[in-house]
Amino acid sequence: MTGNSRNSRLLAILGRYKPIPWRGRYSLSRLFFNFYLLVMGSFVAIAFFADFVISTAVKGITDDYTARFMRGTIVLIEDELFRKPRSEWPKTIKALDDKFAYKLNIVARWTMKLRPRQAEKLDAGELVIDADGDVLYHRLKQTPEILVVGPLSPDANPDRPRALPLELRIRLLTWSLIGLCLAIAVWFWVRPVWRDLEALRQTARALGEGHFDARAPEARSRAFELLTETLNGMAERIQRLIATQKELSSAISHELRTPIARMRFALEMCSESDSIEDRSRLWQMMGVDLDELDNLIDSSLTYARFEREQPELHLTPVELAPWLEDAVDSMRILGRSLELSVDSSALPSAQRVELDLKSMPYAVTNLLRNAIKYARKRISVSAEVAGDRIRIHVDDDGIGIPPEERQRVFTAFTRLDRSRDRATGGYGLGLAIVRLVLEQHGGNVSVDESPLGGARFTLSWPLLQSVTQT
Repeated sequence: MTGNSRNSRLLAILGRYKPIPWRGRYSLSRLFFNFYLLVMGSFVAIAFFADFVISTAVKGITDDYTARFMRGTIVLIEDELFRKPRSEWPKTIKALDDKFAYKLNIVARWTMKLRPRQAEKLDAGELVIDADGDVLYHRLKQTPEILVVGPLSPDANPDRPRALPLELRIRLLTWSLIGLCLAIAVWFWVRPVWRDLEALRQTARALGEGHFDARAPEARSRAFELLTETLNGMAERIQRLIATQKELSSAISHELRTPIARMRFALEMCSESDSIEDRSRLWQMMGVDLDELDNLIDSSLTYARFEREQPELHLTPVELAPWLEDAVDSMRILGRSLELSVDSSALPSAQRVELDLKSMPYAVTNLLRNAIKYARKRISVSAEVAGDRIRIHVDDDGIGIPPEERQRVFTAFTRLDRSRDRATGGYGLGLAIVRLVLEQHGGNVSVDESPLGGARFTLSWPLLQSVTQT
């Protein structure tokens, strides 16, 4: 699959996600009211439940206090009534009613409808308080007459203009102030949340439309900090992937032209030539071109895999010196007449390191292939422990690399201007892959002037992943 087709598929997938139409302030208002009603409703429900529990718990205490407080007054009223004949009780109770702040009355026992528990207490001569705790009932000794005292609250007096009870007015005022303060608090909480949601939605819509340079602004609410960082990280990842795919597509397309053109030319020459030797030479040339195409595709896929996502690192402890010897020995056949040496004398005895046995050998062999291409007579590989880092040096006695071009060599499809060109083969991917492998291990690769006169490539990664055995 080419890079262009991959980009088309990615854009097509992102295009499936249609952004939600913008609702502006209406959505903010709806979010505010929904959240406000939820919070306020929950708060009111909890408050009423707590008030009910508290009222139920203290009602008995309040009724007992009221009964004790009013018992003396009721006894005095009862004594005053029994000093006079029962025929004068209405006149006497009316005279007493004018002197008290609350209403007094005498009613017949049979006219009252009480709960069984209250009726039992009333017939036993005890004070009975109604459900509201505002009216008291007392049986006048053994008579069928009941003294009614109350309502005790002045607001309950029927002779006065009806108004909301003071307690209810206080509660309404309190709940109004609580509701207003809660609304202000919810608004100041919801507004930055809405702004963050709107910013994330706008960023997601821009990404869905293919604007991969879009980024979400810094979150005003802590609740969205992680989501904003994740979205921006995803956008950067997508942008980098697409840039990599474009770069690979363009570079591979350019690199494919030369071997394909040579193969086409060889085929034309082969069809026109009658010489067996010429045909054999042309077939050999086409075989070389096919190998070149195969190497190009393999290197491109390897680079794309490392660039797309960091492969999972499987660290294995190995003794560095023998491992390095084996890696160099595997490349000696390519060196032919070159002198290829390994120096592990600077390493501590039995120095062991932890590395990925799949990716790190690729980095070392790529540096050796690069050195073999440009070395004249000699290549030297050495290893050392410098501070808290492990370093592997690959030196050659070739033409070296100018200082101004030493950073460019680790960029994919980069070739230098002088002898490091197409004549030596390669596509500028090997060193780019070496850089990615070392980044995978938490290290880096650099290039400098070699003591042998050519280039020195150095692999360096922390000793945090190593274990020393003595």
